[in-house]
Amino acid sequence: MDLHEYQAKEIFRDHGMPVPPGTVVTDASEAAAAARDFGGMVVVKAQVHSGGRGKAGGVKLAKTPEEAEAYAEAILGMEINGLTVEKVLITPAEDIASEAYVGVLVDRVTQAPMFMVSSEGGIDIEEVAHSQPEAIRRLSVDPRYGLLPHQAFWLANSLYDDPAQIKQAAKIMGQLYRSFVDAGASMAEINPLIVTPSGEVKAIDAKVSIDDNELFRKPAIEAYRDSAAEPQAETDAREAGLTFIKLDGNVGCCVNGAGLAMATMDLVKFYGGEPANFLDIGGSSNPEKVVNALRIITADPAVKVILFNIFGGITRTDDVANGIVEATRQIDIEVPIVIRLTGTNEEKALEILEGAGFSAYTSMDAVVERAVELATQG
Repeated sequence: MDLHEYQAKEIFRDHGMPVPPGTVVTDASEAAAAARDFGGMVVVKAQVHSGGRGKAGGVKLAKTPEEAEAYAEAILGMEINGLTVEKVLITPAEDIASEAYVGVLVDRVTQAPMFMVSSEGGIDIEEVAHSQPEAIRRLSVDPRYGLLPHQAFWLANSLYDDPAQIKQAAKIMGQLYRSFVDAGASMAEINPLIVTPSGEVKAIDAKVSIDDNELFRKPAIEAYRDSAAEPQAETDAREAGLTFIKLDGNVGCCVNGAGLAMATMDLVKFYGGEPANFLDIGGSSNPEKVVNALRIITADPAVKVILFNIFGGITRTDDVANGIVEATRQIDIEVPIVIRLTGTNEEKALEILEGAGFSAYTSMDAVVERAVELATQG
């Protein structure tokens, strides 16, 4: 679950970080009032779950309350990477002497939090990692002990020469780590971490992604969820108990189990296709789950073929077959469906499909190859 910038800043602020104040507005006239409260010169920032806000015109420096209102009016309703901006954050403009990047994320290789810091802040850290890998200092944190003071100073020392700034940055890194852990985050970053002309170090931007597996025990964080700011397919999938991730291809995949889903997508790529999604209906699916899965997949206009790859262990393949048949009754599906069902109640499942005019493959290679062929023809 991604947080808006203003929500991430609330978490940072609660942990003592020096974060500038801000006001979230949904109406342009409110932006002018907020700008007056902050002394006139402010930054108007689109609140949307997407990177590249600045490049898309979603971040503007307003020198007067009137400019703040005009910028807010232009940004509200804007689409950034397919998401509509419904809120903007009004925050005081800061004088900036230098910018740095500080982030912590879960490193799947070391299975531990990983700090990444760079004096090249204010730009895409991915670009820095690609073009100037030597500009990034990394540190794996032992989760048993957390970020130790000497480690924070070692990281901060790569950003600044001034001892006072190093001390401030090290303190902020400790606060960032505690924010990361307490929120159940998979990633938390400050970009940029600035130094003002007077030497004060501040976090003027914030980005936090929460591990969905943490939400059941963190209701206060769960309350931050803004379903209106998420892609509709992801919201529908979550409410239906499905795991769904939109991708850029045209082969719609419906699979049970994350491992089989990954293997299926790999095989789609192997045969020259591109998966349109990751969709896992789970290990104990019922017909209604399959209907919901097909609603989500068919809502994507890029999908040219729907590929079912079901291995019935806990999952009953006859449940999936019934779901497919019921979905075709409820939904006008205009793209071909190719199916592989094997495992629990396989014979019964095949009877159900044959009775509805479908056939099923037994070979995973064969069904994927056929799906890619149909997608290419479409």
